[in-house]
Amino acid sequence: MSGLAITGDWEDEDATVEAGAAVTTLTVEAEAPSERIDAYLARRLAEVQPEGTAPSRSQLKRLIETGQVRVDGAVIDDASRKVGPGRVIEVITPPPVEATPQPEPIPLVVVYEDEHLLVIDKPTGLVVHPGAGNWTGTLVNALLHHCGATLSGIGGVLRPGIVHRLDKDTTGLMVVAKSDRAHRGLSEQFADHGRTGPLERAYQAVVWGMPRQHTGTLESQIGRDPRARERQAVVKTGGKLAITHYEVLEHFGGDGDAALASLVACHLETGRTHQIRVHMAAMRHPLLGDADYGAGFNTKIPKLAARSPAAASALAALRRQALHAGLLAFEHPVGKKLMRFESELPADMAALVDALRAMK
Repeated sequence: MSGLAITGDWEDEDATVEAGAAVTTLTVEAEAPSERIDAYLARRLAEVQPEGTAPSRSQLKRLIETGQVRVDGAVIDDASRKVGPGRVIEVITPPPVEATPQPEPIPLVVVYEDEHLLVIDKPTGLVVHPGAGNWTGTLVNALLHHCGATLSGIGGVLRPGIVHRLDKDTTGLMVVAKSDRAHRGLSEQFADHGRTGPLERAYQAVVWGMPRQHTGTLESQIGRDPRARERQAVVKTGGKLAITHYEVLEHFGGDGDAALASLVACHLETGRTHQIRVHMAAMRHPLLGDADYGAGFNTKIPKLAARSPAAASALAALRRQALHAGLLAFEHPVGKKLMRFESELPADMAALVDALRAMK
């Protein structure tokens, strides 16, 4: 194990410590291989700092470039510098900033809206709420511009009206509460996950290969991956129950084990972080384009390109996991009417599926 100390000051003419900043000191483990300092710090700080507080690799790069990191007493400014066993690294972590999101004129695709709620079709690349590295340009900023002061305040200043979320690069349907009454009613339905109520969420995913059972239920505990804290994983203990029902809608490039890819419908009975992505990867059928959970299947891309250059080109153009929230149903929390919405595949996923269908 490396040594670790956290203090509150650092007197150095080349580095300035803000009031409230923490200085973390790490001694590189004797058995550690030589590696880039930004990669080493991203891994180690995620292990030793409280969950959700460790800086990302991009944030660490900025800290390094602004003189907030030193090795063996010397300030460095090169994130690619290699560090090896025995090196003493000190990192200034700035104090957290409680930002107040501001309205921004970000276009929204509004599928439905009334005085209590609105349903949107979220595009790829849009982060749902502000957080580290994404204090602007989020769905919340867009909602503040679109709804003004009418958003429910139950979610707090950073998550007004938000009752559920989609990953940044997952597209599809989301419901947002505009009134506190709607927020409470929708939150109850999402907490129930549709077990006793009308809530229904279904996604379409394009996965590598084809599950041998065309329909099934995946049930496990999902928690932080002990080998990579920024990811989730199926774990034996310490996780939360996750249940996903799936059905193979189409398969492409062959039958059975010969299939290169499949279009799969996934219905959620729980709502864990990255649930579908983790469950499909655990089945050895990760989503196409999923850099976090499917990178090990990139070796299949040359085979796909040999069979269909168009499909390989569509996959390269996707630049995200092939996942779309295409169905959302719930009871209106005020009017009590059953609301049901469907969304077609976005252009990037549709192009991928079309190319796969045309594959010989």
